[in-house]
Order: sequence, then structure tokens, then C-alpha cells
Amino acid sequence: MPKSKRAKVVHLSKTEKKGKELTHRLFAAVRESADQYQYCFVFSVENMRNTYLKEVRSEFADSRLFFGKTKVMAKALGLTPEEEHLPNLSKLSKYLEGNVGLLCTSRDPESILSHFDSYIQTDFARAGTSSTRELIIPAGTVYSRGGELAEEDDVPLPHSLEITVRKWGMPTKLVKGRVVLEDPYTVCKEGDVLNSHQTALLKLFGVATAEFKVDIKAYWSAATHEVKENHATEEE
Repeated sequence: MPKSKRAKVVHLSKTEKKGKELTHRLFAAVRESADQYQYCFVFSVENMRNTYLKEVRSEFADSRLFFGKTKVMAKALGLTPEEEHLPNLSKLSKYLEGNVGLLCTSRDPESILSHFDSYIQTDFARAGTSSTRELIIPAGTVYSRGGELAEEDDVPLPHSLEITVRKWGMPTKLVKGRVVLEDPYTVCKEGDVLNSHQTALLKLFGVATAEFKVDIKAYWSAATHEVKENHATEEE
């Protein structure tokens, strides 16, 4: 009888070895990129979405973008003047904390800052994040956009969804095949920490409140060996 694949033993030493190899590759790639490109930018990401990060990677196909494993990236740049890979790169490593990445490019800083100042992608909020607005569903027939559009421009919510929205907390009922609310229902208020039912309702009614945004924190120049902070980000 053939052995089940589920019973296959994976030795930890192999996974640890692979993990170390990936770490060494990242370390070497960061240093190689610092040598190759004119600038190294540290950026932070709000409301991380892999889809939009892929768009950023595609836009900067002529550059090198690293995201994740900030300790490895910081170590590659150098944590102190004594161990820094290039002059003053250690001053950049202090920004590599949190949800941040590293962009190595030869594009000039003005074009980079301008690009990300205008790059904002809106998506549906996830549970655990704060609501940026209030959403109240009007009393009466519930429409597919939850009152965000005029009734003549909208359509009633399908009756098949009544059980679903009731499960998510809306006190609805079916009246002559229509989903109905006796009183206005507040899905969320601005500043609420959203739960999974609230985010599901926001998505159902097509209300996207999360903004994927890239903020430049600081950058290093190969020509001057200087690190400059992006004060515009600090002011926000």
C-alpha cells in the first residue's frame, strides 16, 4: 500500500535552511540594489492590499522594490556607521519599522514623491480597522446601494439576501417579496472599529472606505550620501 503524502515527515532543519537561504538572498539583493541605483526610499503602506502593491511593482519595473522582513533590510543597509554598507545608509535603516518597504531606483526624488502623492486606491474596509464615515440605511425598502443613490437610480435588494443581512445584524423582514426596515439602521459611525458583520454590510452595499496609500518616509542619495526625510508625510 502506497504511503500517504499526509504522513510524510518534513524535517525542520530543511525548512530552517530554506528560510536562512531566503534571508541571505534578501540581504544580498538589498545591498546589490543600493550599489546599482541612485536612490533608496523607505515607504510605508496604509491599508495594505497585495493587488495594489503589485501595481506599484509593475509601475517601477525599472527599479527594485522590497517589502517585508524589515530587520533583514535594515541589517543589509547597516544599523550603525561602523557596519553600514555605504556612507550614511545606517541613517535610513531607522525608518524600517512597521508596515514599510524599500524602493531602490534611479528616478529623481521629485517624480517619486509626486507619483505617490497622487496614488490612492480605494477598497473595502477590513475588520479591525476604523471606519472613516457613517452609513445609515433608511427605513422602508432596502436598496442595493443602501440609500447611497436615489431610489430611481437604484434597485431593491434581492429578497434572497434578507436572511443574510439579518444574520449580519440588520433587523429586516420580508414584506411582499421586498427586504424592509421598520426604522433606519446604522451600519457604522465614523471612528468605529469595524467588525466582520459591519465590513460585510459595507461591501454588500458597495461602500468602499479603505484607502491604499504609499507614503515616502525618507530617502538616501548615492550622489550626496545624504538622507532626507519627507516632511510632508510627517505633517499628515
